[in-house]
Amino acid sequence: MSSKFLAELSNDYEKLFETEIGYDVIIHAGEGQNRKEIHAHSNILCIRSQYFSSAFSNEWAEKRDGKFIFKKPNISPQLFNIILRFIYCGIIELKNLQGPDVLELLIAVDELNINSLVSHIQEFLIEHKTEFLKQNPTGILETVYQHETFTDLWNFCLEKICEEPKILFSSDKFINLKAPLLELLLKRDDLNMDEIEIWENLLKWCFAQQNIKNDPTKWSKEDIIRVERELYRFVPLIRFYDIEPTDFFYKVYCYKGILPQDLIHNLLEFHIVPNMKSKTNLPPSRKPNLKYHLDSTVIEPKHIHIFASWIDRKDSSHYNMKNIPYDFKLLYRSNRDGTDIETFHKNCDYKGATIWVAKIKNSTQVIGGYNPLDWDEVSHWKTTSNSFIFNFTDGNNISTAKVGYVVRQDVAVYCDNFHGPTMGNLYSYKNNWSIKNRHFGIAYPNIGIPEDFIVEDYEVFQIIKK
Repeated sequence: MSSKFLAELSNDYEKLFETEIGYDVIIHAGEGQNRKEIHAHSNILCIRSQYFSSAFSNEWAEKRDGKFIFKKPNISPQLFNIILRFIYCGIIELKNLQGPDVLELLIAVDELNINSLVSHIQEFLIEHKTEFLKQNPTGILETVYQHETFTDLWNFCLEKICEEPKILFSSDKFINLKAPLLELLLKRDDLNMDEIEIWENLLKWCFAQQNIKNDPTKWSKEDIIRVERELYRFVPLIRFYDIEPTDFFYKVYCYKGILPQDLIHNLLEFHIVPNMKSKTNLPPSRKPNLKYHLDSTVIEPKHIHIFASWIDRKDSSHYNMKNIPYDFKLLYRSNRDGTDIETFHKNCDYKGATIWVAKIKNSTQVIGGYNPLDWDEVSHWKTTSNSFIFNFTDGNNISTAKVGYVVRQDVAVYCDNFHGPTMGNLYSYKNNWSIKNRHFGIAYPNIGIPEDFIVEDYEVFQIIKK
């Protein structure tokens, strides 16, 4: 009975919001041609928003002809209406909004101190707008950095960048990153980059700030001083002792004029004198902090959290490298164990859920599939609703991933003693590989796997719940 009354109450407040009967608040939302006058009720706003509560109680809101006047040129009428509908009815609909609008809405509700929405919208962005967050990592990071309440989004962005640094460091806008944010990133022990790459990107950023060309032989004394000052706060954050000797000589030592001389001396001694250890207290190497060990020559640890998320039908952003609920145990590698079908079955049959990954020859493409059931040598189709196939058009870039869940469950997985990993119409028959949907209709969606291809190497991993 109580739920019925609550529904009626919500409907009544929605009518009040839409009819504007007895309004005493005028809000001028947006600016220019997009400016619109919106009407509301002070008592409802006061109860539901700390911002409006302070405005009314402290009497700093403008009042004219008995009505409170608010000017909000930074919040569009569309977004303000969404906020007011939530204030009146507790209803928020985000599915039809584009990523930039959702972020603007988050900024607006933070300004209006509607705390319950701040957490909800952050969660929505993380779950459903991952691609948008990757499109402009510099701008997103700087926006989130300015808002203390965006802690979930802040942690997500930092972890995502550390897991996949290319989305930031390969961006054209990387050189526009604010120094405090770059410093925060370089302090991270889980930044998944070779140290020499971190050093080279730091130099690129530094030279862009000072508008100096990357040619130390042509620098003036003033140029050297400017670069030294720009780099001063960052040099202690670079794990120079993790840089290989060849890279040190050709990519670090040539900048000895802008680095502390005691650092250069110690690094030379470290690389030249046998068994020499560092004389200074060093931050830990970043590589051991990647934590997840994966025995593979086809994929990298960064692929694993995506696979785990697909297995549990969560957005690819849901799991990160710290909370993966599965272990991936290598059962079979064709280049190591042999390409014969008998060896595949010997190593992989009756091991429960598996994921297989295959590198397509003469390309960067990596494909594969998830079989939640056993492989075996008995000739039959297996039915499941949980299997999927996937395709990375660039195996080194996880943002190129596409996944296709099974459409025809009765032909999800095929087993016999002539077939390797075969799912729907994605065939491995006596090591001849193809995908053709004409036999059974669409067993899995078209995700860009070529019809015929040669596999350079493939691996099968047993999926073990932790």
